[in-house]
Amino acid sequence: MNPSPRIGVLLLNFGEPETYDYDEVVSFLERIFNRNSSLESTAGNPNSRTKELAKQRAPSLIEEYEAMGGSPLNLQARQQATKVEKELRKRMLNVRCYSGTQFTEPFIKTAVKQAQNDGIEQLIALPVYPLCGKSTTLAALEDVRNAMALCALDVPIREITGWHKHPDYLAMRADNITEYANRQGIKLHSDSTALVFSAHGTPIKYLKDGPRYTQYVEETCQMLSRHLGVANYSLGYQNHTNRNIEWTSPGIEEVVRNTSATSIILEAVSFMHEQSETKGDLDMELKGIAEEAGINFFRVPIPHDNPRFINLLCDLIQNLLRVEPIMGELGLRRCLCRKTPETFCLNATSGEDF
Repeated sequence: MNPSPRIGVLLLNFGEPETYDYDEVVSFLERIFNRNSSLESTAGNPNSRTKELAKQRAPSLIEEYEAMGGSPLNLQARQQATKVEKELRKRMLNVRCYSGTQFTEPFIKTAVKQAQNDGIEQLIALPVYPLCGKSTTLAALEDVRNAMALCALDVPIREITGWHKHPDYLAMRADNITEYANRQGIKLHSDSTALVFSAHGTPIKYLKDGPRYTQYVEETCQMLSRHLGVANYSLGYQNHTNRNIEWTSPGIEEVVRNTSATSIILEAVSFMHEQSETKGDLDMELKGIAEEAGINFFRVPIPHDNPRFINLLCDLIQNLLRVEPIMGELGLRRCLCRKTPETFCLNATSGEDF
């Protein structure tokens, strides 16, 4: 009997600096702004514009990191990789799991090179973004392919993009909201309580030539509200205003200011880690806006370490390892947002043309 191939599982994330060092934060921001430089058509040297934007944003981001005690994103990502590897090995799979991030160490290229050094014979690439987006999910998968080419790693690969429709995922997040509301003594179905969903904003340009991100956001909110038995809810986007371009709407600040409720329970549906956009933008800035308006503000913690989430990721990986993933129980189909033969998702429906 031939031994099973050594499988490398790449869990892909955004990444954030783990220190308050000015140069590290500026470099981090430069990478992000450079990656998205096509959003603007500016005269002159685009690198100069990238540096300018990074230096403008760095002081407030450093202040945010200090106030929240540092970003926990990379640590949580590493912990997830460790837990997923442990669970997959319990399932008798010959795997090594790696955490790779887009904009900080360990970079995705670092994770791919480590997999090569470990003698990996097959790769699974899984972005830990609940909602498929152009600058997140698709960009991370492109980074994997580029890294494989750079180090001449020629092994079979399977990728997954959208997985927010996983039934266990929606149930887990709904239960997490309910349990948090109960701990805080909040009545979800009260007329005085507003259920508000917050999603990471995206440039409108990315919606025109990328995945159907806002559709996925709206689907998630609808399905979660049904799980919770809440008929009325609001949705707002966390946009960035450093570039003079059109973003998703409405902005989450506008949604909070316009609520007539005395309490808000907010669920950050785009995130599966705590990071500056949850602990800074929401817990500090948005909470301040709400409290100035006399509104009690409660933000649901991200269930990043929930055992149900670790099992969910393992189920996705295990289904991808089937000879034909679309025959698995999860209902994986070939991805419409990233049309390569090796890419699968839960977003496509059987009636759509592949």
